[in-house]
Amino acid sequence: MSLRQMEYFLTVVEEASFTRAAEALHVTQPALSHQIKALEKSVGGPLLERMPRGVRLTPMGRAFRPHAELAVRSAAQARRAAAGAEGGELHIAAVHSVAVGVLPDVFARWRALHPGVLLHLHEYATSQVLEEQVERGAADLAVGPAPTDWPGSVVPVGEEEIVVVVPFDDRFAGRTTVRLTELSDRPWVRCAMEPVVHGQRFLDWACGQAGFRPRTAEFTEHTSTAVRMAAAGVGICTAPSHLVRDAVGEDCAVLSVDPAWKRPLTVFSRVPLTGAAEAFGDLLRRSWSYGTAPASPVRAYVDCAPPSAVVG
Repeated sequence: MSLRQMEYFLTVVEEASFTRAAEALHVTQPALSHQIKALEKSVGGPLLERMPRGVRLTPMGRAFRPHAELAVRSAAQARRAAAGAEGGELHIAAVHSVAVGVLPDVFARWRALHPGVLLHLHEYATSQVLEEQVERGAADLAVGPAPTDWPGSVVPVGEEEIVVVVPFDDRFAGRTTVRLTELSDRPWVRCAMEPVVHGQRFLDWACGQAGFRPRTAEFTEHTSTAVRMAAAGVGICTAPSHLVRDAVGEDCAVLSVDPAWKRPLTVFSRVPLTGAAEAFGDLLRRSWSYGTAPASPVRAYVDCAPPSAVVG
C-alpha cells in the first residue's frame, strides 16, 4: 500500500469515475485501474464497486476512506511543515466568528511578512465540528475555543468576551455593562451557531440561571447576521466582542454582561507547531488585542460543555 495508491483511490471517489479521475491525475485509465487493484489486494478486498455509470464505495471502501484521507492530508502537512515559513501553503481552520472577527487583520499582516506562503481558510459553524475536522487532518492548525481532552498541541492565544449587542438608540446604549436580569423583557435574535451548555442552548441556560426565559424574535444562520439584525432593531443578540467592533457607533452599541461572559481562545493542532504553522501561531498571539490568556480555563461560555462542567 502506497501513498500514491491512496491518492488515486480518493480521486476516483471524488470524481465518481475512473475516466475523470485519470484525467485529473494525468495518468492513463489502465494505469489507474492497476494501482486501485493493487491497493485492493493490499487491504484484502474490494474498495470500489464498478457500476454501469460510475463507481461507488463498498462497505470496506467506506471504512477505509477516512484513514486514507488522514494519511494523504498528514503527508501534505509534513511537506508544508518542511517548507518552513517562506514557501508552500498553510491550511488554517477556525470557527466562523473568529474567521470573520479576528483573522482578516492577521492574514493581512501575514501576507506582508510571508508573501510566499499561500493561506487556505476552512470555516466551521461550531467548535465541535472544528475539532472533528482538524482531528481528521483537514488543516494544519485551528483557531478556536480551547478544546477538551485534545491529544495534540494546544497553545493559548487570549480570551474573547461575549457581549450583548443593542441598537444605537437603545435605552442602555450609553452604558458599558448590564445585568442579564435587566434584559428579561427583550426579544432576542438567536443564532444557529449558539453553543450548547448542560444540554441547552447557551442563552436559554444563562437566562434560566437568571430566572427568566428569553423571548426569541428570530433565528439566523450566522452570528454576523444576528449582529446586523440587532443593529436594525429586530432584537438584541450576543456575539464575541471582536466580531462587532466595526459595527459599533451609529449602528449599534455593545454591553458587557455583569458578571462577564468570557472564554479562552487557542491555536491547536494534531502535532507540535513547526515551520509556517508555528510562525502563524506566534503572529496571532502578538496580534491579539482582545484580552490576555487566562491563568486557567474560563468556563463561562463554552461549546457543548459536559454535564459536570462548572459554568459561572
